[in-house]
Amino acid sequence: MIELKNVSVSYPLPEGGRKSVFENVSMHIRRGEMAYLVGPTGSGKTTLLRLLYMDIKPDSGLIRVADYRSADIQPSEIPFLRRSLGIVFQDFQLLPDRSVFDNVAFVLYVTGKRGKAVQNRVLHVLSRVGLGHKRRRFPHELSGGEQQRVVIARAIVNDPWIVLADEPTGNLDPAVADDIQRLLSGLNRQGMTLLMATHDYRLVRKFPARTLAVMNGQIVEVDPTTLGT
Repeated sequence: MIELKNVSVSYPLPEGGRKSVFENVSMHIRRGEMAYLVGPTGSGKTTLLRLLYMDIKPDSGLIRVADYRSADIQPSEIPFLRRSLGIVFQDFQLLPDRSVFDNVAFVLYVTGKRGKAVQNRVLHVLSRVGLGHKRRRFPHELSGGEQQRVVIARAIVNDPWIVLADEPTGNLDPAVADDIQRLLSGLNRQGMTLLMATHDYRLVRKFPARTLAVMNGQIVEVDPTTLGT
């Protein structure tokens, strides 16, 4: 489902030269798998996610996400790749002037869907994340955990192959973070491939799964029970 082969990525520095993020990295995530991506802030977790939804390209090597390959994907194909992904951000990025229903429906509207199909799909995913009763509320009327549930509903409304979550519990207290993690883990058990970037080792230990750590420009598999100890 996700594969990196000998991928290297770097950024230009203001004073000249380049800073390496990844050097000759290879990894894979199978269909239906759940994996954490851990590492300190600035280690490259978000860069990896951006590579996967092809917001940036590698300097060298190959990235494959489902049927799309970084080497030959055309700019016109990138929106179709992203429609097959569900992306969950830490900072919610909800539209403040739209209801919960409309925030989720917006994703369907931009793909050309209209009418009863939109209503049925949105109500279904809001029920799936436990927010069907708050579909008419606005983001400022929701708690942080409820806002993140809206973000997850928006991410899965197109029934994506893969969910990429970038620090989805970073702004939440531990009890609410646990609720969000249970929700994400439940989606994975229902068949969605999940890659979640996080620096919350407590959460990883409590809900263990395959764990990949970004270390010194490499991605290595680690035992989640040993994190933070």
